[in-house]
Amino acid sequence: MRPPRIASSLAMSVFMAAFFCLPAHAAGQNTVSVKSTRDPVDKSYRKMIRGMERFERERALAPNATLRFQLLPRLPATDMRGIVLRIAGDTVSVPVPVDENNFFVLPYNARALHEDAAVLANRKTASMTWRARVETSGLPAGVPAGTRRLGDLRLECRVGKEAGLVSNSSPLFGWISDALNTPEGVCTSPDGNYLFFAERPIFSVTLRAGERVETLPFAMLYAGGEQTPDMLPFCDCQALLDRTYYVPLWDASWPDDTLVEFDYMVDAPGGAAP
Repeated sequence: MRPPRIASSLAMSVFMAAFFCLPAHAAGQNTVSVKSTRDPVDKSYRKMIRGMERFERERALAPNATLRFQLLPRLPATDMRGIVLRIAGDTVSVPVPVDENNFFVLPYNARALHEDAAVLANRKTASMTWRARVETSGLPAGVPAGTRRLGDLRLECRVGKEAGLVSNSSPLFGWISDALNTPEGVCTSPDGNYLFFAERPIFSVTLRAGERVETLPFAMLYAGGEQTPDMLPFCDCQALLDRTYYVPLWDASWPDDTLVEFDYMVDAPGGAAP
């Protein structure tokens, strides 16, 4: 298996700050007040809808999966409690409920789509990253809790890239071509390096497809193991480095039903075995 090249994983778009407090006076429209910040997190509503549409088009990768989005910390000091999220356009403001684990489902709103609305959170740009979460429930009996399915991760990457979710990148890697930074370039190439986050810090990640079992090399853990202090501020992994991993999304010899299993450093909440 060819280890990923870390430079490619950092070649993502740099998101600039946008105005946070947009009008919210549409008649009969649910509204939510979000306290202004000087440098808010924001994503394009249109891009996120395109990601949702891609999920529907490519369901063959994960036919029994559901799609959610999740907010994750980029800085160790980020307070992830009580995040308030909304869709904000010129004349529309729609609250988006966020659960206790910072997962949310994005509602469809034709007016917000027409107005090229933003999806805004009451946090600063550098403080959080966003991810799609494609997850199949009802994996085979005996499969450890938290196990992922490779086809789910393949679709998760494509949705996340289509939706424009990865939060920051280093100008050092500006030479990477736009072609590589497409969903196809990132999610179907060994040079793509889409970064995933486990639920808890990990010792190792193992792929299992029938009798074939393979533990991923160190180069596919901890964002490649090559992050320097100068590079970390430009990586989504900054606060969650010990939870990061790559998987061989491009390798067709691993079928979509391949199980991705984790050996965790710590027990699950409540003291249950990982």
